[in-house]
Amino acid sequence: MSTLSAPGSRVVDFEAYVAERRPALLRWARAVAGDPHTAEDLLQASLVRVLPRWESIREGAAADAYVRRTITRQYVSWQRQPWRRDEVVSSWLPEPATSPPDPVDPRQAGEVWGLVLALPARQRAAVALRFYEQLSVAETAEVLGCSTGTVKSNTSRGLAALRRLAADTALAG
Repeated sequence: MSTLSAPGSRVVDFEAYVAERRPALLRWARAVAGDPHTAEDLLQASLVRVLPRWESIREGAAADAYVRRTITRQYVSWQRQPWRRDEVVSSWLPEPATSPPDPVDPRQAGEVWGLVLALPARQRAAVALRFYEQLSVAETAEVLGCSTGTVKSNTSRGLAALRRLAADTALAG
């Protein structure tokens, strides 16, 4: 029996953490990425990066903050890769999906969620952290790995864009 899979090992602890926190982490990844398919990939890639450091971060709320920051940084890193810029997400699948339902259904969240998803990535992340996850400016800055001023400006710009989008939607509807 491998020491990594023995009871009390870091992998067992990590698996328990992921099993418990996966829905919340997936919601966060979706808020950052903007679509459920990229969110799944983003969460998986981020968890792969977290496992080797699990022993040092698994205590308390530090784990959630570390994983959220890893998700956000992984997404930003992906956006910097030239081949990712040309990627187009499609709802068409070659065969029927048998995956479980998405934990956050935008239709249940209302029209506002659709407007939030239309924001640029940084603004979407700041707005989601501040208002969806209800983090403070300082906590949001820590998760995003930026200054509090950057959080404030991205949040302000995001809210202004949401107001414009809401007004345009009201005029169109």
